[in-house]
Amino acid sequence: MARNGNHRNEVVTVTGWSTTQAYTLAVVCLVLGAALGYLLRGSEPAAVVPAQAAVQQPGNMGPGQIPGFSGMQGGASSPEMVDKAAQPMLEALKTNPRDASTLAKVGNLYYDAQLYPKAIDYYSRALKITPDNADIRTDMGTAMFYLGDADKALAEFQKSLSYQPNHANTLFNTGIVKWQGKKDTKGAIQAWETLLKTNPSYPERQKVEDLITRAKEHAQS
Repeated sequence: MARNGNHRNEVVTVTGWSTTQAYTLAVVCLVLGAALGYLLRGSEPAAVVPAQAAVQQPGNMGPGQIPGFSGMQGGASSPEMVDKAAQPMLEALKTNPRDASTLAKVGNLYYDAQLYPKAIDYYSRALKITPDNADIRTDMGTAMFYLGDADKALAEFQKSLSYQPNHANTLFNTGIVKWQGKKDTKGAIQAWETLLKTNPSYPERQKVEDLITRAKEHAQS
C-alpha cells in the first residue's frame, strides 16, 4: 500500500457480506491498524509507521478505504499548501524533467496529502522513465485503490511483481486490496503467504499472520 478530497462520512459496504462479517473485518483491521496504520508505501519498510497515523472508525470511511487503515500521515493539507511545498522540486524538474526520483518525491508529497490524482500523475511520469521501479508502481497502485479503483490497483501491483516478484509491500497491499476491494479472500491469503515465504525476515510478520488467520476465519463464517 499506501495518504483525496473524495472522503465522505459513510460506511464502505461490500455486496454479499453480512453485517456480522463486515463488523468482524472492521474489528480486525482496527486492531491491526494501530500497528500498520495504512496500506504500505512501496518505498517504505513495513516497520516504519508514523506515530500520528489515524485509525479510523468503521462509520467514518471514504470510497475504497479499509477500516483501520488511514491513507494519510497526520492530516490532509490544503492543495495550495502542498503545491507550495512541492515548488522547489517542481522548479528542479524544469531543469531536469526526466529526474524520476524527484518526480516520485513530488508524487509522494501529493499522496501523503491525499491528493491522489496529482500523485498518480507524477508517479506515472516517473514510471515512463523507470518502468521497472516497483516502489513507485506500488505507490501509484495504492493511490488508485484509495480513489476506489481496485482493478487498476491490482493491475499495477501485478506489473510491480513482474519486475520484483518478492516485493514485500506490493504483496502486502495486493492482499489487502484483494480482500477488501475484490472480496477475494483466497487471493488475499495467497498473496500474504507468498510474502511470508519469500521474505522470511519481514518485520511485520506477526501482523501478516494475524491477517491470514482472520481472513481464513472470515471465509468460513
